[in-house]
Amino acid sequence: MDILESVKMAGTTLIANKMRSSLTILGIVIGNASVIAMVGLGQGAQKLASEQFESLGPNVVFVVPGSPESQNRPVIPPKTLVLADAEAIAKQVPSIQAVAPQLNSSELVTYRNKNTSTLIVGTTPEFLTVRSFDVAQGRFINANDVKLNNRVAALGADVAKKLLGDRNPIGQQIRIKNVSFRVIGVMAPKGSFLGSNNDDSVFIPVTTAANRIVGRTSPYGIDVTFINVTARNEESIQAATFQITNLLRLRHKITQDDDFSIQTQKDILQIVGTITGALTLMLAAIAAISLLVGGIGVMNIMLVSVTERTQEIGLRKAIGATQQDILIQFLIEAIILATAGGLIGTAIGIGGISLISSFTPLKAGASIPSIVMAVGISSGIGLFFGVVPAQRAAKLDPIVALRSA
Repeated sequence: MDILESVKMAGTTLIANKMRSSLTILGIVIGNASVIAMVGLGQGAQKLASEQFESLGPNVVFVVPGSPESQNRPVIPPKTLVLADAEAIAKQVPSIQAVAPQLNSSELVTYRNKNTSTLIVGTTPEFLTVRSFDVAQGRFINANDVKLNNRVAALGADVAKKLLGDRNPIGQQIRIKNVSFRVIGVMAPKGSFLGSNNDDSVFIPVTTAANRIVGRTSPYGIDVTFINVTARNEESIQAATFQITNLLRLRHKITQDDDFSIQTQKDILQIVGTITGALTLMLAAIAAISLLVGGIGVMNIMLVSVTERTQEIGLRKAIGATQQDILIQFLIEAIILATAGGLIGTAIGIGGISLISSFTPLKAGASIPSIVMAVGISSGIGLFFGVVPAQRAAKLDPIVALRSA
C-alpha cells in the first residue's frame, strides 16, 4: 500500500470518529497556543523594556549613590552623592554633554480644594536635554531659579490635568508640603517607564527641593537621589564612565570600595534582557508541559483505537496487508492528529497575541522560529507517541484478531 492510500484511510477513520479525534486534538491545540503566546509575551516584554530605556534619553549614564553591593540589599541606599559632585562632573569630565542631578521626594500637592500625591523632582535646566523631556506650555526651570531657590514648578501633563483641569496653568499657585509654588510650565506627555508614570511628576529647582521640601541630610552639601549624565556620543560612554569614576573617587577620598555605582543604558538593558529572557524560557517550558500531556492523550486514544479496530486489523492482514502497512497507517493517524492540533493551536496563539498587542502596552509578536518549533514539536509528539500503538497494531496476529472480533 502506498503512502497516499494510507493517508486517505487514516483521514477517513479520523473523520468517522469526530468526537474522539476532536478531543485528542484539543490537548495539542492548547499546548501549541500556550507555547506561542508565552514566547510572544516574553518577546513583547523585552521590546517594551528596550523602548522604555531608550526613551530615557540618548547615551544616558546614571550615577547612583551606594556601592554596587548595596544596590542589591533591601535597604535605603546611603546618601553619598551631593550637588557639588554633579557640578564637578559637568566642569571636569570632557566626554560628557550635560549633567542633571535629581532629588526625588513623594509629596502631597494641593491646588484650592484639589490635591494629589505625586513625585517631586528637584533638578536643573539640563534635565530637559539629558532625559529628552519637552515643555508643552510655558517654560522649564532655568539657572536663575536654581541659584535663587525660586519657588517655581513645572507640572507633568497628568498632574496639570488632575489639579487644574481646563484652566490656564501658567501663573497659578500650588502648594507642595504647605509651601506655595508658582506654576511656570506644563511638560509634554512622556509616558510611563517600567510602571512609573513620568507625567505624574512636578519639577522644581533642586536647591528649592533641598531647602524647602526634603531638607538637607548630608554634611557635604545638598544630597541628591542620583545624577543623570549624557555622554557626547555612544563611543564616549565608556570614557565618561571611567572619568566619572576617577573624579568621584578623588572627591570622596576613596581608597577601597566605591560609595557609588555607575550604570549605563546598555548595562541595564542587558540585565532586563537576561531577566525577561529567563522568564520567557520558563513560561515556554511550563506551556510545553501541556504539549506533553497532549501527546500522552494521542497515545491513549490510539491505543483505544487499536483495541476497537482489532477485527479491521485482522481482516486487512488476512487479505495481504503487511506489518509495515498497518504500522504506517496508525503512525499517519497520530501525525495527522498532532499536526492538525499544532496548526489550529498556532492560529489561536497568533490571534491571542494580536489581541494582547491591541489592548496592552506589550508589543507582542509571534516569531517564525517559535511557530515552526511549536508545529514541529507537535508533529514530532504525534510520531513519538504514536509509535507504541502502531507497533501494537502491526504485531497483532490476524487469526487471533479475527477470533477476538
